[in-house]
Amino acid sequence: MIPVIGFLSGRSQDEASNDTAAFHQGLNEMGYVSGRNVVLEYRWGRNELLPDLAADLVRRQVAVLAAVGGNNSALAAKRATTTIPIVFTSSADPVQVGLVASLSRPGGNVTGVSWFDTELGPRQLQLLSELVPNVTVAVLMVNPQSPEIAHQRENVQQAARALGWQLHVIVASSVSEIDAAFTATKRQGANALMISSDPFLYSRRKQIVALAAHHAIPTISSNREWVAAGGLISYGNSIPDAYRRAGLQTGRLLRGVKPTDLPVDRATKFELAINLTTAKALGLTIPDKLLVAADEVIE
Repeated sequence: MIPVIGFLSGRSQDEASNDTAAFHQGLNEMGYVSGRNVVLEYRWGRNELLPDLAADLVRRQVAVLAAVGGNNSALAAKRATTTIPIVFTSSADPVQVGLVASLSRPGGNVTGVSWFDTELGPRQLQLLSELVPNVTVAVLMVNPQSPEIAHQRENVQQAARALGWQLHVIVASSVSEIDAAFTATKRQGANALMISSDPFLYSRRKQIVALAAHHAIPTISSNREWVAAGGLISYGNSIPDAYRRAGLQTGRLLRGVKPTDLPVDRATKFELAINLTTAKALGLTIPDKLLVAADEVIE
């Protein structure tokens, strides 16, 4: 009987297509090809729909449940079943969020891939300070529905104080709230914007980048896809690489490895990307040391 993988995501199918392809690549590396020796059942939906979508996949009696596209997907899957193996992708500390007991011995039926983007806030602010002179007021844009947001906010606040910056935190969990966030950003006199690692904000990167360009606000974010869309600078993990690793983890579970014996894969591939065109539009000169350090410079 061909095994069925449940694929649960809080993102949209079109927006996540490249990362989904990377998940398939990981499966292929483990010898599993969709439509040949494995079947995938996809469920896409907003955060409030995830519990019902997870329950639907559990009723389908999938062999493995891949809960990707944010911690809310993984938490919904964990609440829906204690027996079906679950593979998550998470930008936060999965122990702190409550997904696993430890990274080396996850316990229960959950394992996955974590890249700890929420720990990178201080380094991101430091990079932004090197690229954008005379920052005095900065904004951190967050999605209040993200489970890890309190910890990330604390890290970034401390880093901002060390730089002598005033930091405002602005929440956005809808398209209209993103528009309002930029209005608030300008009203507060902010001259730099950091975008938190979050699936919803990531899915709206084109909207956010366009607004940042309109208001002439330099931005830093976690992933190079932001810079490819027109953002100024990014530093963080490769999302496609994390999804590929999740595919590898899923393949290992299909081969019979138990989740409790499969350590969480801590992704360590971090990338620095800079958009030269955006820097020029903002009147910024990129220091040579950043150009040398960059993994990708987009023109």
